[in-house]
Amino acid sequence: MREILGRRRRLRRRARPAQLDAVLICATAWQWPVLPGVGAAAGDGRGGRDGRDRGCACPDPECAVPGAHPFDPGLLAATTDERMVRWWWTNRPTAPIVLATGGRAPCALSLPAVAAARALVELDRMGTRLGPVVATPTRWSLLVAPYTLERLGELLYVQDGVPSSLRFHGEGGYLVLPPSATGTGQVRWERAPAPSPLPGTNGRRAGREAGTGGRGGDATGAAAPWLPDVETVLDALVEASNSAPDGGSRLAY
Repeated sequence: MREILGRRRRLRRRARPAQLDAVLICATAWQWPVLPGVGAAAGDGRGGRDGRDRGCACPDPECAVPGAHPFDPGLLAATTDERMVRWWWTNRPTAPIVLATGGRAPCALSLPAVAAARALVELDRMGTRLGPVVATPTRWSLLVAPYTLERLGELLYVQDGVPSSLRFHGEGGYLVLPPSATGTGQVRWERAPAPSPLPGTNGRRAGREAGTGGRGGDATGAAAPWLPDVETVLDALVEASNSAPDGGSRLAY
């Protein structure tokens, strides 16, 4: 075949989806069990100006968490196996990343976005070191070290009241991780994962040295992210939820 002057054929490598890079870090570097989420219905995933859900690809027309839950396979299929993870996201490259919480994996507490932002300001003021914070347009989730239902029950028992808008993602639960897109919009890191502090440093300095300790950013570190104990953040989250304009009674998925 004759070469046309002034033009060269270039072999282009297909860019690997950001979803696959992110899920491989979660599963293989951090050893967090994951599986693909069902995703939003065709044409959805951005959410509307009113913040309402825009549909789920599952059969339930009234799905409470559109696009942001497992379907096929089910939650019990969550794994850290690299081959399985690659197969899943090769076949569904834009599938949401679902973390199976509890056990040896992180747990989480989630609350409406406005109350969560208020809680983070208070926790920062108190000098509390936070772990990763996952944000959607309607809810934020604070990742914490694994806890048992018995331990959580003891902590909640001493609270005067726990609003229904505060949710707990423990054993048998799940959470969608960035950079997923769901029926309510894009999932992002409000506080990106950071490794444990280096010896002789405080948490904030270690986070800056890792390049992931501030707000936003990408989860690129190989070391497993540092996670706070649930007790260190629970009081602030309960207070922020109770002081929300609606009294913390709305789940606001």
